[in-house]
Amino acid sequence: MGSKVFLLLKTLLLSTNQWNVYRHTDDKKKRRRIVGGAVGFLLLYAVIMAYCILMCVGYGMAGIIGAIPVLCALTMSVLAFVFTLFKTNGYLFNFKEYDMLMSLPFKARTIAASKFLYMYADSLPWYASISVAMLIGYGCYAHPAIFVYPLWLVLSLVLPIVPTLVAAFLGFLIARVSTGFKRANIVQSILVFALVVASFLSRFFIESIFRNDKVQQTLETVSRTTDDAANVYVPARWFANAIVNASVLDALLLVGASALLFAVVFAIVGSSYKSINSALRSHAATRSYKMGAQRQRSVVRTITFKELKRLTGSTVYLTNGVIGIGLAALLGLATLLVGFDKIVALVTHDAPFDHAILQPAIPFIVYFFVGMFATTTCSPSLEGKNYWIVASLPLKKETLYQGKMLFNMYLTLPFMAFCILCLCISAGVPVLNTILYVILGVALCSFSTTWGCVCGIKHMRLDWENEVEVIKQSPAVTLYMLPNMFVVMGLVVLVVFLGMSIDHRLLTLAFTALAAALAGLSYWRVMSLCK
Repeated sequence: MGSKVFLLLKTLLLSTNQWNVYRHTDDKKKRRRIVGGAVGFLLLYAVIMAYCILMCVGYGMAGIIGAIPVLCALTMSVLAFVFTLFKTNGYLFNFKEYDMLMSLPFKARTIAASKFLYMYADSLPWYASISVAMLIGYGCYAHPAIFVYPLWLVLSLVLPIVPTLVAAFLGFLIARVSTGFKRANIVQSILVFALVVASFLSRFFIESIFRNDKVQQTLETVSRTTDDAANVYVPARWFANAIVNASVLDALLLVGASALLFAVVFAIVGSSYKSINSALRSHAATRSYKMGAQRQRSVVRTITFKELKRLTGSTVYLTNGVIGIGLAALLGLATLLVGFDKIVALVTHDAPFDHAILQPAIPFIVYFFVGMFATTTCSPSLEGKNYWIVASLPLKKETLYQGKMLFNMYLTLPFMAFCILCLCISAGVPVLNTILYVILGVALCSFSTTWGCVCGIKHMRLDWENEVEVIKQSPAVTLYMLPNMFVVMGLVVLVVFLGMSIDHRLLTLAFTALAAALAGLSYWRVMSLCK
């Protein structure tokens, strides 16, 4: 089985590797796009490494450098779990090349294992950037023996396997449950979203336990916190003991447990792999269907409806598309039920300050969630190999992208307005200020939609083999999401600072004008790219 798994893995990597495309293509535009995407990802990895090294410097100056191995293990494990949970459906189940792979003389568990290893290999650069950076920081302060450096790197390759397997198995269970429903894609997305929310809320639950002394004693230092986490998550403890105490037994336990869990998981997954994929790829037809009167829509609204069907027809697309607006809706409801002051106190750990100074930042706080993902970043690329059909229609490109942008506005605006109203009501914001905050939210959604469309058109990729490549890993999504989120976090701080000396209404009007101007420029850029 092992040689066949790696044969399939090698084929998958060669067929999707952008460097391989760069070597064999003569299309200069495609080569420039690949180089630009590679440079963007390298810059991103460099930022992550710089952050990790600075964090190690802080730990070293505080005299708790011994906590770095555990922290590294926990960080990589959380990242591997989150990455895999959102990609399992697109890579392991319901993937495009399923019929071709299943026609080959391989067992189902062999194909499933190769797809899993492809998910793992695809995320290795992220894990490596964290591991190497923390190894550099640990080496500067701890001065370990020479053999620790290669041992750290080797075990770092093994460390993400366990959380990746756990996330893949949860994805398998979700897919198994959802096959019993007519709308399997929607059910899967709901289950994944519920799991993400539960994981997010568990942080506050654990913190409340610690603060109320429901354990033996409150963890007083960061090193003790990580040690306690390692006692719960055993692979992190094995990794730390192998590094700090040079424990050969713990290193062997980490490798052996990962290999054993891999064999067990794919023995279970392989037993019903075909049936799950067949159920997810089939479409039920109702016998009670009746032809009714046909409604006439405008071309733009027709494209918008098509985008809705595309969103609800893909679990990966739906999950990533609604995660931000879903969290925004939960934030609004939680604020109404619990209270604005209590939510702020929970997040800031009861820091002593007047919560009213946060009021002008409400639209940006909501936008942090709502603007997390824009469908316009990936919808141009999702046309894929069917793009020629769209191009052959008597349809202007301007109209096509106007429909795509309108759909994102339909998707985000209701949640933006709802969450802003909930936060303003709970915080006791004046009516006029609330109206201005909603208008600012509309301007921010407009900017998110148009800027996402610029990224989607500029970095359109139609030769993808799996939709995960354009929904989660494309340069367009990265270029939109990461700068957007970092800028929003900075704007929250800036608005709070300026709000101490400037009238909140004037401040909101100024940022509304700025967001509207940026949205207008982005829309103009979209229209110019269409030509």
